[in-house]
Amino acid sequence: MRKPAANPNEKLINFSMQDFFRLATACLFLVAIYYFVMADFGKTSTNSTLLVMAAVIGGYMAMNIGANDVANNVGPAVGSGALTLAGAILIAIVCEAGGALIAGGDVVKTIKKGIIDPDMIPDTQTFIWAMTAALLAAAIWLNAATYLGAPVSTTHSIVGGVLGAGIAAGGWDIADWDQVQKIVASWVISPAMGGAIAAGFLYTIKRTVLYQKDMRSAAQKVVPILLAIMAWAFTSYIILKGFKKLIKIDFPIALGLGFAAALFVYLVVGAIISKRVKSIENTREGIDRMFVIPLIVGAAFLSFAHGANDVANAVGPLAAINEAVKGGAIAAKASIPLWIMLIGAIGIAIGLALYGPKLIKTVGSEITELDKVRAFCVALAAAITVIIASQLGLPVSSTHIAVGGIFGVGFLREHLTSTYNENIEKIRRHMANEDQESPAAIDAFIARFDAASVPEKKQFLKELKQKAIKEELSWGQRRRFKKAYKAKLVERSMLFKIILAWVITVPLTGIFAAGIFFMLRGMLLPA
Repeated sequence: MRKPAANPNEKLINFSMQDFFRLATACLFLVAIYYFVMADFGKTSTNSTLLVMAAVIGGYMAMNIGANDVANNVGPAVGSGALTLAGAILIAIVCEAGGALIAGGDVVKTIKKGIIDPDMIPDTQTFIWAMTAALLAAAIWLNAATYLGAPVSTTHSIVGGVLGAGIAAGGWDIADWDQVQKIVASWVISPAMGGAIAAGFLYTIKRTVLYQKDMRSAAQKVVPILLAIMAWAFTSYIILKGFKKLIKIDFPIALGLGFAAALFVYLVVGAIISKRVKSIENTREGIDRMFVIPLIVGAAFLSFAHGANDVANAVGPLAAINEAVKGGAIAAKASIPLWIMLIGAIGIAIGLALYGPKLIKTVGSEITELDKVRAFCVALAAAITVIIASQLGLPVSSTHIAVGGIFGVGFLREHLTSTYNENIEKIRRHMANEDQESPAAIDAFIARFDAASVPEKKQFLKELKQKAIKEELSWGQRRRFKKAYKAKLVERSMLFKIILAWVITVPLTGIFAAGIFFMLRGMLLPA
């Protein structure tokens, strides 16, 4: 019996109800912030009213961070199938909130990255207006980027907001333009470094494991080493970035502790794989399943460190406004009361739960196809790149690194697949034209070629090249030949959209923040 066709209007109503529920929940959170802060501070002064307004904006910013930025930590694990969407959201909520509350610290720099000199802002009132404008501009841009499906840097968003509002409040000389240049350079450095490291690990895994005839034996040797490297990277990463506000540990000591964790993981994983190696399928799918647990652990560690660090993007300007209202002065560092930290932690969790799935799907599956091995390479590259960049003093973005890693593995796959396609076509043309082989014989030869190891493949191609009559192809013919067999495994529209969003983030939020600052000043200056 045929089911009745679905009513399009019913589908539209259901979709609208989902949207309404998300919007209503978000608004209830902001209303709760308003009444909570209002009950403590009341309408005692204009600045106290601004603090209430800034608290609501801080909650709005935190939700947008959860909706946009957290996707970079769990998106690859979801796209590869290691985690379900619901499982990823649950892990991210717990780890993000835990990182913020446990290791978020009790003091935050009021001016992120030191891009402006707060001493050049004439008075406390102007400073409060500037920070409020910066926070609102960054939050609105993150909201727009999430709606457009573009993963952008929340750090760069707040940097652009602070820069624009600061210039509006104190003039062009207030900005540290050397620092701004470093941030601009990071637009290239972050994704390039992340992409190169991720592609390097993927190529290594392919050559040492996936291209071997006996993948199980190869995996038994290589996988414990890879997981030991992951343990070293993530232990060092958590110590240096996740717990830096709780305890200060020098870089060499962090690496030493990471090495100890790596040695432990190597011994444990090696023993487990040795016992279970016979139950592992000698296929790519069998090897792929060996990375499920490392991916889940990696997503949790990345989320914890992100919560510990990036909650400052939501509550930093709010903590600065709170300090200015209570202390009556502009401070280089401000304490973070528990209520402010809770706004950041809960806001990130709510934003992730309500609006995070869209960006998680974008990062996990809409840029390029990810399996568990590729997702593992992306997560490992993210941790290693942050460690390297932080020691070099480079202001890199975790968003740019993770997305760059995804593009890196995607373009490597394109290159390897295109090269394979060209080689197969050359084999077919040579055997059909020169040896007059039957299609069945050609297919059999290609099957042997596919099953061969990398050195054997090179030897096959070398022998065919020696036998073949040299083809006199023009530059245009060679170009058309390569184009005909070039694989397209990276979504180009996503590439261009993401790059455009990255490039315009700082200038756009800067201009927007300056406009909001002038609007606030115009409304709040005495007549």
